[in-house]
Amino acid sequence: MKIDRLIAILSILQKGALVTAPQLAERLEVSRRTINRDIDDLCRAGIPIVTTQGMGGGIALMEGCCVDTTLFTEPELRALLAGIRSLDSVSASPRAAILAGKLSPGGQISASAGDIVIDLASFYKGSLTEKITLLEHAIREHRAVRFHYYYRKGESDVLTEPCRLCFKWSAWYLQAYTPARGDFRLYKLLRLWDLQETEEYFVPREIPEEQESLSDRITDEYQVTGLFTQAVKYRLVDEYGPESFTVQPDGRLLFTRSFQHREDAALWFLSFGDQAEAITPVELRKEIARLAAKILSCYP
Repeated sequence: MKIDRLIAILSILQKGALVTAPQLAERLEVSRRTINRDIDDLCRAGIPIVTTQGMGGGIALMEGCCVDTTLFTEPELRALLAGIRSLDSVSASPRAAILAGKLSPGGQISASAGDIVIDLASFYKGSLTEKITLLEHAIREHRAVRFHYYYRKGESDVLTEPCRLCFKWSAWYLQAYTPARGDFRLYKLLRLWDLQETEEYFVPREIPEEQESLSDRITDEYQVTGLFTQAVKYRLVDEYGPESFTVQPDGRLLFTRSFQHREDAALWFLSFGDQAEAITPVELRKEIARLAAKILSCYP
């Protein structure tokens, strides 16, 4: 939508750096002519934009300016600030207060106002903020990064070309091209440690269309069914919603769901103790029995 693109252009210009029309066109995936029309629209709306021609020229906001908020409705401003506040929860340099002053110079909307609070941090906020700050810089500067990563089957040192940071499935991920594997991969930030920015520069690669949607990278093909007691109904609702089960004549809840791996499903069932019973597949029941016996052996 055009309003989203105008807000995006303002956000870029608010950073204070000089930017060219071709750079904006490439970043927003539109034509240069569209960018020129957008700049004209912003100028007509009262945004003090300065353009300079020739070598070293570009587009910028007039120094010390405040954005004319007549461009936005109050709900739009509140939504915009809610998004910025959510990023502040994991940022080393909070921006909501500064942006609120520019977007709402009269103080009618404060940096802390709003009905929605989004905290993107975690119990590891300190280290998470450091990682995000370093990765943001590496992505902007096209610098490769190196880190130690913990996989399901082990751990290893990895060199990657960082592409973008993503918040998905209640966690932060780095999407990056890994030369050693010749492919784009997702790395969970909480399993990524000893992060270092290298002196190695790289030419940004285009993310394949089939990998643009992060959801398509996670496939749940291991289908299971199980019976749960009423005592743990809240967990099923919390994790998968009230449509994930049906109430049986005896009061138990028949649950059907797909997981990525059998091991994931087995550990999940075990987390319910004696309040859940896996029904199918049979191999899952055997895996749960094996794990339960192994756990029992730890408590002779």
